[in-house]
Amino acid sequence: MLNLDPNTDNQETIEASISLEAFNGETAINHAAARGKVALVEGSAPHLSQETRALLRDRLRMVALLLSVGFGLFLVRSLLDLEKYATGSMTSLFYAHIAVTLLLALLAQRLCTNCDFVLHNLRLSEFLIIGSSAAFFMFMNYHKLMICADMAESHSYVPNLIAPWILLIFSYAMFVPNTWQRAGIVLGSLGLAPMAVLAFSYFRSPQLQELLQMDEFRGLPVEMPLMLAMSVLISTVGVKTIGTLRREAFVARQLGQYRLRQMLGSGGMGEVYLAEHEMMKRPCAIKVIRPEKAGDPQVLARFEREVRATAKLSHWNSVDIYDYGRTEDGTFYYVMEFLPGHNIGELIEGHGPLPPARIVFLMKQVCDALAEAHDQGLVHRDIKPANIYCAYRGGFFDVAKLLDFGLAKPMTDSQNAELTQAGAITGSPLYMSPEQATGGDMVDERSDIYSLGAVMYFMATGHPPFEYSQPIKVMVAHASETPRPPRELVPEIPEELEEIILRCLEKQQEDRFQDAPTLREMLDQVPSPEPWTFVEASRWWQECGCPKRKALAAEALELAAV
Repeated sequence: MLNLDPNTDNQETIEASISLEAFNGETAINHAAARGKVALVEGSAPHLSQETRALLRDRLRMVALLLSVGFGLFLVRSLLDLEKYATGSMTSLFYAHIAVTLLLALLAQRLCTNCDFVLHNLRLSEFLIIGSSAAFFMFMNYHKLMICADMAESHSYVPNLIAPWILLIFSYAMFVPNTWQRAGIVLGSLGLAPMAVLAFSYFRSPQLQELLQMDEFRGLPVEMPLMLAMSVLISTVGVKTIGTLRREAFVARQLGQYRLRQMLGSGGMGEVYLAEHEMMKRPCAIKVIRPEKAGDPQVLARFEREVRATAKLSHWNSVDIYDYGRTEDGTFYYVMEFLPGHNIGELIEGHGPLPPARIVFLMKQVCDALAEAHDQGLVHRDIKPANIYCAYRGGFFDVAKLLDFGLAKPMTDSQNAELTQAGAITGSPLYMSPEQATGGDMVDERSDIYSLGAVMYFMATGHPPFEYSQPIKVMVAHASETPRPPRELVPEIPEELEEIILRCLEKQQEDRFQDAPTLREMLDQVPSPEPWTFVEASRWWQECGCPKRKALAAEALELAAV
């Protein structure tokens, strides 16, 4: 029998007898699987970070504003010679000029500095800004070439077709943050567009063919692609250089003895970075308070309370806090253990409801972590799938980690009453208790029991207890509606587990389990024909681990090996 944590008196020994030799025989496989799974302590996937999205938004706003001003100035020039645009295709060109100017001005206005955008919307704005400008330039080039073809007998000239394209190419390269590979595709497309217009016009107009056969214009089909290719190449190299400088500047940032390596994600109070300790070279996660909130005393007090609350906890299944500090410029941060793994929400999203034995296996660990917190007078208040991690720690898989005590409130401490006032709604609507939903002041450890029941419901069925599009309806449902029995959704759920989940979800606090150890004891009695142990967890991670985080996990593990 193998004890997971010999320093914890109430840690139960593993139920199944494990052959240590057999477990060690899978060590190489375990480590390989661990490299494919990276934990973001905030429970968020490694999307474009808040900081980079803000930069992209500001740059797109700037380029939209500059282009709209440029188009506007040329539009004023056109208005001074309005008779020229009175008939024929010139009228269409004039209206197209007005349309693209207004669109760029609207986009510049919509990309306001105080607005937060998801990456999809920012990329859509980028497409509209660059795409509308390119479409207008293509229409203008074609129009000018047709005019030249019509006037070939009296005027032998070909207009400058590439000047606006070079302007657009360099504007994109200078202002839009990008990888050089993606920039190369966009810039290459911009470079090919005027050549496509020229080729289309050439084959459509015999007059233009005759014009380009003249000695003074014969080199044009060669000079244009060369100039455009050079512009695309220089711009792509410039994007790569700028990106390298940005990354080096980011890496150079340091908090105390910790060097920031990469932003992992962002949460309600701060951002999380992958970092390493300068001396020990240990990978860790650093949570930094957002600069725009640095001036709010309430936020700072809550941030410090989160650190103090979590640092008091020493249980194996609670996230470890290594350090805490403040830089000279007033930036607050604290340092946590780096957790390879997935949160519960990601597991369900990727693989569907969990087997009952695995639910019991994970929830017993969470109960142990909560028991310590409750013994110290702390109520978590924000238990949800994103705050429960299945981590790879100490050679074991499926080590449950309870994260983010940012809403934790001492049950008997009046010192911080102004930080979480009575009547304030705190927590996540899908998993909050009725007393939280109604803003009551009787939120105690039984509120966490309710949230655990809601999370178990989600783990067993793939759905939260109540699903409405509006958060307020979800909160009302927690306070007044009876959830659908889990076995109606998944008949394979054991009756004993269903009874535990529904008892946790009782509306009245006195009808629930009164503490975490009692809940753990009941979970221990759920029958498991196919028990889940660390050996089964190891095999599952080997077969089903998500590969998309492999590079980030490998980087963290390499830091530890240096």
